[in-house]
Amino acid sequence: MAIIRTHGIRRFKVAALGAAALMASAAVAAAESVITWMYVEAQPNVIDVWRGIAEQFEKDHPGVKIEMKFLENQAFKAKIPTLLQSSEAPSMFYTWGGGVLKAQAQTGMLRDVTGALDADGGAWRNTINAAAVDALTFDDNVWAAPFRTGVVAFYYNKELFQKAGVDASTIKTWGNFTDAVKKLKAAGITPIAGGGGDKWPLHFYWSYLAMRQAGHQGFVDAKAGKGDGFASEPFVKAGEYLAELGKLEPFQNGYLGATWNDALAAFGDGRAAIILSFENTPGTQAVNSTSGKGLPVENIGRFPFPALDGAPGVVTDNFGGINGWTITKNAPPETEEFLKYFSSPDVQRKLARDAKILPVAKGASDAVSDPLLKVAAEAIANETWHQNFLDQDLGPNVGAVVNDMSVAIVSGQQSPADAAQQIQDAFSLENP
Repeated sequence: MAIIRTHGIRRFKVAALGAAALMASAAVAAAESVITWMYVEAQPNVIDVWRGIAEQFEKDHPGVKIEMKFLENQAFKAKIPTLLQSSEAPSMFYTWGGGVLKAQAQTGMLRDVTGALDADGGAWRNTINAAAVDALTFDDNVWAAPFRTGVVAFYYNKELFQKAGVDASTIKTWGNFTDAVKKLKAAGITPIAGGGGDKWPLHFYWSYLAMRQAGHQGFVDAKAGKGDGFASEPFVKAGEYLAELGKLEPFQNGYLGATWNDALAAFGDGRAAIILSFENTPGTQAVNSTSGKGLPVENIGRFPFPALDGAPGVVTDNFGGINGWTITKNAPPETEEFLKYFSSPDVQRKLARDAKILPVAKGASDAVSDPLLKVAAEAIANETWHQNFLDQDLGPNVGAVVNDMSVAIVSGQQSPADAAQQIQDAFSLENP
């Protein structure tokens, strides 16, 4: 929304023969477009990179100002629906895509970016990987400008693995993984850092297990409402595997009340050997650690979520987001121009190099130099299926149930069958 600031008004009295009249004239108001940018990123170095990009855009576009506003992840998810309905709505904000983005679009509070992407013969669209655009498209309209892709995997403390006699390269199946958990516990090491208080970090486990047990077609069928849907045998079985993990008591003390940042701190401090996390874990674990430095990168390893014996899912089926920026309906028109700049190949290379992201601009992946990020990039390049986060993909209401049930299963508060049925019941209500 353009903010108009009036710098001065000068009034003149004009006398006319036989009569007096008062006329007012005003100096032309100086107009300044303010783009408010709401984000959830917590790494200071990443925010510094973003700020530098914004400042360059401001320099190239006199009269445009970009105000960066931070909201912590959980607070963001809770507040954004209310903000969208208020005069405090940001011009652009972070999205994980999926059903949550679709629901937001249906409120009429967002501005689709299809026209901007396709302007000038598709000049903007043609610079971005098609899969990233497709992931943020509903009913032929693109509802967010993509800027990064990602994949969730296990990250581990090499030193603690060595101490426990665990060889990460041998973890190929879920049985191998639980054996590693048992070895770590036997060595007096907390195996896994968990953020049960935020709930969504534990939905990674149920989601991946469901992907491995059901396979891609099983997910397609469940979303299509075939058979028992998310209450069918593969999804119940996924919960059984998760319940078995919970019985091993693999997480740090107090994990059910721990936030995601607490989990990152536990891993970064060396108080837990494993975390199931995003591709930017080397950076986020350092920021959240007690020292602010965390584990040295050379002490961090990575391995994909393992397979389940006899199940159709494979390790090249990935779970992770394709993130973007949504634009609210009253945002200044320059917002699209800024996002076009933000996703341009040169800026994406800078983000890949300095902010450690997996870029969406064509050709920009050549700037990925971090060894662990390269492994993640290779995993995406060779993937057979990419599933978005279920708490986003299935929409806010179903997603909340998935998160709740994941915590309930692993903590022994809910049976896998009952949990799967609750997920299916929620899905059926949203998809009659």
